[in-house]
Amino acid sequence: MSGAPTPVTRPIADTDRTRDLSSWDDAGWRGLRVVVTGLGVSGFAAADTLAELGAVVVVVDGADTPENRAKAETLRIVGVADVLLSEEATRSLPAVAGEPADLVVTSPGWRPDQPLLMAAHAAGLPIWSDVELAWRVRERAGRPTAEWVCLTGTNGKTTTVTMVEAILRADGRRALACGNVGTPVLDAVRDPEGYDTLALELSSFQLHWTHRIEPASSAVLNLAEDHVDWHGSMEEYAAAKGKVYENTAVACVYNQADALTRTLVERADVQEGCRAVGFTTDSPAVSDVGVVDGILVDRAFLENRRHEAVALAERADLGPVAPRHTVANAAAAAALTRAVGVSPEAVAEGLRSYDRGEHRIQLVATSRDVMWVNDSKATNPHAAGASLAAFSSIVWLAGGLPKGVTYEELVAAHAHRLRAVVLLGTDSSALRRALAEHAPDVPVHAPLADAEGAGSPDGPAVMAEAVRTADRLARPGDTVLMAPAAASMDQFRSYAQRGEAFIDAVAALMAEHGWDVDDAPGA
Repeated sequence: MSGAPTPVTRPIADTDRTRDLSSWDDAGWRGLRVVVTGLGVSGFAAADTLAELGAVVVVVDGADTPENRAKAETLRIVGVADVLLSEEATRSLPAVAGEPADLVVTSPGWRPDQPLLMAAHAAGLPIWSDVELAWRVRERAGRPTAEWVCLTGTNGKTTTVTMVEAILRADGRRALACGNVGTPVLDAVRDPEGYDTLALELSSFQLHWTHRIEPASSAVLNLAEDHVDWHGSMEEYAAAKGKVYENTAVACVYNQADALTRTLVERADVQEGCRAVGFTTDSPAVSDVGVVDGILVDRAFLENRRHEAVALAERADLGPVAPRHTVANAAAAAALTRAVGVSPEAVAEGLRSYDRGEHRIQLVATSRDVMWVNDSKATNPHAAGASLAAFSSIVWLAGGLPKGVTYEELVAAHAHRLRAVVLLGTDSSALRRALAEHAPDVPVHAPLADAEGAGSPDGPAVMAEAVRTADRLARPGDTVLMAPAAASMDQFRSYAQRGEAFIDAVAALMAEHGWDVDDAPGA
């Protein structure tokens, strides 16, 4: 995708047929002709929801696989009019029951320059995300309507939304993290019991197609180059992220260390009385949440905030490995939840109890005074930089599918921490160039790869050899850090499989040598 905006950079939000659709009970859903693109988790939920509403639905997906055929059969049973499974079907806008469509609901993986979406835009059709659809149907007679706490960012989204969910639950609320993580938001809003609060992790893809949501509190955690191939430019990527602030009711939470997040707040059209609240890992100014002497404190959500602060939690509440970016995530989660009236005690309890998950600064083992840390979730340079900043002497396992990003700034900032680099991935050329320019004295090793960086497609085998190589290079006091700064799909199914391969390889290394492991995986 070129840097020029595509015809659907500013998608149409509504027409006369869709403008007044704002609750589950609106009669306008019945008979509405809708094309749903994509048969993944969000697409399936959208088609299922629309069929339940009485819309006439056609689903399009380019993959005619056994899994998709099974999903298609299920959707036909619940009332979906048709499911088209072929690459050809994605190249034009289909009719719905022989008539032109009224609306397209698209899955986040579909790029704005995809032919079907371009045809929909040219026809003047609204194009919605599953998030937009969920907002339009969230109100339903006989069921509570949840408030929404929404966040996005280049990195830290899943950790932060998990923290938000845990804090809300510690405050006694029925809450759920959903959206781009875990449960699809449409399944959450259809839950028979309903929720008090939904914590939504939103991707830039989802926000691009989202128009009218009104979060109680919202946040952009950080912004760095990512998904430029999808959005067309860094400016369009940032604009999509900034849409999370639109129509926010109580607090727009931004990162004091990232000026662009504050700029996005200033550009947003918010509700009357909404405040800008910063978060920081340093001492907080008035109207910030920050850290003083290892204690997370609030100077935003109290009456005498010019002269007082409320203690929320201690750094130790965040677990045995709490690098700076984890503390920043906790500060953001605290600000988002304090904005909706959560008590200070609930913040502390939630941060102590939240599920830290795997593959995010995960301590796998410590043996012979060498730490082995899995951060497979670090799929871009910004995330990897946060990991590298947490340690002083590193054998770095890095590389994978680069997604068009550059590595010069990352390597230049952290070259002084690197004892050695062990390359992963089928094409490490961009990372090699950055290392050669900015860290010329750091040894670079590429097990199971040729001189051009083309590695074996067998990811687990590459990982096992990379771990053995890292062991030979590591010295007491070092951290062997697997923070790839790249996506995983060149050699693995997902970042989770890549992380598991690292964990398995470290365990095999320990067993092979009969070494004692001072800290068990997940400690």
